Amino acid sequence: VRMNAGTQCCMFLSIFLFISICLGEDYDLDDKTGLGRSFDGIGGLSGGGATSRLLVNYAEPYRSQILDYLFKPKFGASLQILKVEIGGDAQTTDGTEPSHMHYEDDENYFRGYEWWLMKEAKKRNPNITLIGLPWAFPGWVGNGENWPYSFPDITASYVVSWILGAKQYHNLDIDYVGIWNERSFNSKYIKLLRYTLDKSGLERVKIIASDNLWEPISSVVTADKELQDAVEILGVHYPGTNTLPEALKTGKKLWSSEDYSTFNDNVGGGCWARILNQNYVNGKMTATICWNLVSSYYGDLPFGRDGLMTAKEPWSGNYVVESPIWITAHTTQFTEPGWTYLQTVGHFTHGGSYVALTDERGNLTIITETMTHDHSVCIRPPLPSYDVTAQNVTFHLKGTFASISELQVWHSKFDFKTNKSVLFQNIKPIKDTLKQRSFSIELDVDEVYTFTTVRNGQRGSYPDPPPSAPFPKSYKDDFDVSGHPYFSEAPNFADQTGVFEYFTNQTDPGPHVSTLRQVVTQRPVTWVADADQTISVIGDYQWQDLMVSCDIYMESVHTGGVFIAVRVNKGGGVVRSTRGVFLWVYADGTYKVTNDLNGMTVLAEGLSGTRARVWYTLTLTVKGNYASADLNGYPLWKNAVLWEPRHGWAAIGTSSFELAQFDNFAIEALT
Repeated sequence: VRMNAGTQCCMFLSIFLFISICLGEDYDLDDKTGLGRSFDGIGGLSGGGATSRLLVNYAEPYRSQILDYLFKPKFGASLQILKVEIGGDAQTTDGTEPSHMHYEDDENYFRGYEWWLMKEAKKRNPNITLIGLPWAFPGWVGNGENWPYSFPDITASYVVSWILGAKQYHNLDIDYVGIWNERSFNSKYIKLLRYTLDKSGLERVKIIASDNLWEPISSVVTADKELQDAVEILGVHYPGTNTLPEALKTGKKLWSSEDYSTFNDNVGGGCWARILNQNYVNGKMTATICWNLVSSYYGDLPFGRDGLMTAKEPWSGNYVVESPIWITAHTTQFTEPGWTYLQTVGHFTHGGSYVALTDERGNLTIITETMTHDHSVCIRPPLPSYDVTAQNVTFHLKGTFASISELQVWHSKFDFKTNKSVLFQNIKPIKDTLKQRSFSIELDVDEVYTFTTVRNGQRGSYPDPPPSAPFPKSYKDDFDVSGHPYFSEAPNFADQTGVFEYFTNQTDPGPHVSTLRQVVTQRPVTWVADADQTISVIGDYQWQDLMVSCDIYMESVHTGGVFIAVRVNKGGGVVRSTRGVFLWVYADGTYKVTNDLNGMTVLAEGLSGTRARVWYTLTLTVKGNYASADLNGYPLWKNAVLWEPRHGWAAIGTSSFELAQFDNFAIEALT
């Protein structure tokens, strides 16, 4: 066999030199050959299921520290995009978010926490891009139909009112708006939305479509000139780093407008590292947005800890800065929207990928990743098999970059054997070899590097937060609105169907002036199968033996019903099938104890004497296999036998979409 000189050389070298030389490859970085697409940023998504629900309840300084890790430039994730749910009063993965218009004649731009979150993000980064997207709509928008496009003018006006309210009441400029998350789009509606935006003086607000798949939106945009003019961005969810020729043919900017959705351990960090690079290398996507921004919801709800960081204990103050925060920093701290990708980006010969970006001042940032398959699997879509090996790479700086004399170096290494990973470490800069207009680096597997002319990166830090602690065993809330002026929801309650918000009884000077009220009276245009009952959960999912009491007030004469519950074992998109121990009282003078939310498995029932528009105190006690309940201190029943479930949250709720009030809620864990 005839061997070339390189092969002969490798046969006589040690194994180490074989690896470092024979697996060595050269890569040019050159702006003179032309530039690629403009970079639009890396972001996080708050909502799509009440995923920031618990964040607002953190005490200072911990709440501000969490926000700094997410948004503060040159500190942590330094996010460049914030996308939020336009609340629609319906369950959208881990809970419901309130609409600014529960009814057609109702407007309130201070409900929920997304306004507050956007303002906090803007406070830290005035240049952050803001996006709004509806997952669901209040029932009146669909006029009784579970479809927002039957009356497209109403839907467009509703969405535009949210954008106008953001500016009028919070001085927030929304930059982009979407159509309907992961559901069918309607071309007529998109055009009408564009017209309504323009008519309202919002020409600068651009439309993203369709927050679902590449097709059919790509082909429809190509074939319809008016639609093409209306849509600014093609946004797709969970593209697996790939695009389609039809999308590229549109000439539109391509975004991964929702991605990641993965448990935020080191494998999750690896997933994020791989897709941040390869969404552009493979799919020419110039923005990637993580669902979710921060895992700030009860961890036993669906997709627990699927955020850039974890902040789910406002009662303790504990939070965890997870690996995806620092993987994000590898890109965001050394680029800005408006930078441009080089055309000379791609895959390494022996696995992994690299991107390079530049700005008008001639700065250069290179990000490399060598994540192995099993250490970078995302929750979706399936990841095809591939190989990555340790390798030596040499980057040759050409064109404008030939004059660069020094590169800062930031390094992350996932160590899955000893669990001693290094995240976002600033190491010795590269100087000497740049005299030859090149530099070489040994890349091991599961590493991320940033090489950059930008000097002011920082691994921001705060003193350790308080240690993790379970939800308090003894807990009370009298729903005094004066203690929480900025948020409409009571601390730690997580609405799963319906909306429970603070309410002030203007005409009642008695003991129930400030209450918590369920306010949704019409089934919303849903995103998932909301329960027929409303329910809000609270507490520790591991609770077994518990006593819960609450004052309740039914507003619906003859048909109303209210419950308190313990051992509630499901929420999120599967809330319809939740089980637990539910104590119901009704306005017709009856009561019922059931083992499920839909009331089909009855443990006990009888007469209660309850009626509408009267305050009652309910108490439910569960210990071991036995449950009992009191009404105004008198027993309704004792020692009902139950077997499942063995643990779960406490909860309050109503028998349908109806008005009802709650006050003086109290929990006492018995074990």
